[in-house]
Amino acid sequence: MAKSTNPFRYFDSSPEVIRLVVMMYVKYPLSLRNVEDLLAERGIDICHETVRLWWNRFGPMFAAAIRRKRVQKMRAYTHWRWHLDEVYATRRAA
Repeated sequence: MAKSTNPFRYFDSSPEVIRLVVMMYVKYPLSLRNVEDLLAERGIDICHETVRLWWNRFGPMFAAAIRRKRVQKMRAYTHWRWHLDEVYATRRAA
């Protein structure tokens, strides 16, 4: 029997709602209860503890996806550069 790789398989809410909730909590300086109130105004009834659970469970996964996209976008440029404090580093073709 093959295991399902869907991380949302045990949750009744849709992955879009889970992503919206986690990204609202991360992107804006809101408390868990503020996110709960904003979602209640939009007709989504979710407890603040659910927001905390989803943040702990899916936050690292979403952050890794954002980092991966960001790095892929940077690598699309042939002459990308990173500036670290006072250090200048370039990537040269081998």
